[in-house]
Amino acid sequence: MRATPVNLAWLCLILCLLLAAAFVLGLTVGTASVPLGQIWDWAMGRAETGSAAVIVGQLRLPRLLVAALAGAALSLSGAVFQGVLRNPLAEPFILGVSGGAATGAVLAISLGLAGLWAVSTFAFLGALGTMLLVMAIAGRRGGLDAASIVLTGVMVNAFFTACIMFVISTTTDQKLHSILFWLYGDLSGATMAQAALLAPVLALAGAALWLRARHLNLLSAGETAAAALGVEVGRTRFFLMIVASLLVGAAVSLSGLIGFVGLMAPHLLRMTIGHDHRLLLPGSVLFGASFLCLADTAARTLISPSSLPVGVVTAALGAPFFLLLLARRGVRWM
Repeated sequence: MRATPVNLAWLCLILCLLLAAAFVLGLTVGTASVPLGQIWDWAMGRAETGSAAVIVGQLRLPRLLVAALAGAALSLSGAVFQGVLRNPLAEPFILGVSGGAATGAVLAISLGLAGLWAVSTFAFLGALGTMLLVMAIAGRRGGLDAASIVLTGVMVNAFFTACIMFVISTTTDQKLHSILFWLYGDLSGATMAQAALLAPVLALAGAALWLRARHLNLLSAGETAAAALGVEVGRTRFFLMIVASLLVGAAVSLSGLIGFVGLMAPHLLRMTIGHDHRLLLPGSVLFGASFLCLADTAARTLISPSSLPVGVVTAALGAPFFLLLLARRGVRWM
C-alpha cells in the first residue's frame, strides 16, 4: 500500500473501527455482562449510579484505556526496532528493553516505593539504561551492527531476568504476590491516572517517530543507501531507538511485563500493508491498542470469575508466532 493521504485515512478509519469494536466487547463481556443499552445510558450520563456504572466506569474503562495505550506503545516501539535493525524478530521484550524496565520497577517495589511516579521513574530509567548498555556493548567493535544489537539484547535480557529472580528471592512475602503478578502483565489495578500519565508520553513519542518515518524507510533499505541519500545513520538510529526505549519504559511501568505485542502486532500489519513506515507507524499504534484490548478481555473471561495476567495470553500467542517466524524466515528481512 502506497503512503498517500487517502490510504492513510482509510487505514486509520478501518483500524479505529477495530479498536472501537474491541472497546465495546471489553466493556460488555466479563464475569458480569453489561448490555449495550446500559453502557449507552452510562455514556450519556443517564446512569451515574448502580452496578453497571461501577463496572464500566470504575473497573473496565480504565483497564481498557491502559491496555490500549500500553499496546499502542509496545507495538509502535516494536515497529521502530524492526525497522532500524532490519530484523522481523526484533521487539522490546527480546532486545532486553522490557526486561530492563521491569528490573527497575521490581527494584522500586522491593524498596517499598510503590507509588505511581516512583515505579514509573525506575522503569523509565531501567529501559533507558538497558538500551544505552546494549548499544555500547554492540558498538565496541566499530559500528552498530543489527545482528550484534539483537544478540547483545538477548544476553542482557537474560542478565536482567537473573536480577529479577534475585530480587524476588530476597523480598518479603507481602510484596512477592504483587511483584509476580506484575511481572506477567497485570492490568487489574489500572486507573484513569495511569492512562492520563501514559497518553501524553505516547502522543509526544509517536509524533517524534512519525516525523522521522521517511528516515526509517531509508534505514530499512540499508545503511549504505540511507547514508547516500543524506541520512545521518548513527545519529538517526540512536534517536529512534532511544525514543522507542523510553516509550517501552513508560508502558512497562504501568502495565507490567507484557511480551510479544511489539513482535506480533507490527509484523502482522507489515504483512498486510507493506513496509512504508508512514503507514506502518500510525497503523501499529491503532492495531497494537486493539490487540492488547482483545488480549486483556480474553484474560478476564477465559477462567471467569478468576482472571489471568494479560502477559500469559500474549505469551501463549506470541511464543508460537515467534517460533513460526524464526523457522520460516530466520533473522532475514522480508
